[in-house]
Amino acid sequence: MKFEKELVHGRLIKRYKRFLADIELDTGEIIVAHCTNSGSMKSCLENGAEVYLTPVDDPKRKTKFTWEMIKINGDWVGINTGNPNKLAYEALLYGEIPGLDEYTTVKREVKFGDSRFDVYAENETEKCFVEVKNVSMKENEYALFPDAVTTRGQKHLKTLMDVKRQGMRAVMLYIIQRSDVQLFAPAKEIDPVYADLLKQAHRAGVEIFPMQAKVTPSEITWSKKLPFEL
Repeated sequence: MKFEKELVHGRLIKRYKRFLADIELDTGEIIVAHCTNSGSMKSCLENGAEVYLTPVDDPKRKTKFTWEMIKINGDWVGINTGNPNKLAYEALLYGEIPGLDEYTTVKREVKFGDSRFDVYAENETEKCFVEVKNVSMKENEYALFPDAVTTRGQKHLKTLMDVKRQGMRAVMLYIIQRSDVQLFAPAKEIDPVYADLLKQAHRAGVEIFPMQAKVTPSEITWSKKLPFEL
């Protein structure tokens, strides 16, 4: 996924009210950027760290920049939670992920029951619902999800089990927007209910795809599928 606009460089002053961040641009100007990440952003917040932003031309928006990434320990960490959905859609559409690469129809935002899944794909032999989650939290060599309690995420796992029970393919696609981790696992200490549901879902046949992505100021590309522990 290439960024459509040239990103603007700056440094983080502080993030606050979940959706706002004060940034000092290289020009010295201090601006307020929109932060799409509603979680705690644990392990990817460091005041003074380098960041990149997308400029926004929409006159209806109060903030004129969207925060895309932050440099932590020498590596870029993607924090825009909207990008994984675009990445996932493109990946299934163009067959970029082994194991999810043989679909002839791919759609975004498709309802099943009382849930709406990020991607739906099908071919002549199967139908597949895919829920996408952005992963930015790190602990030692682990990429962990979630970084805050997620009742919405819990609901998605329950519905994916319903999808599987009805004879369709159900996939949890975790997109890990950092390069300094080697394994994926649920964050049991943060959301033990989610961790338990993920284990139940996996036993029920819901597939887990932890895909690592390489984040740069020009594009986000696939790196590899990581092993996981439940």
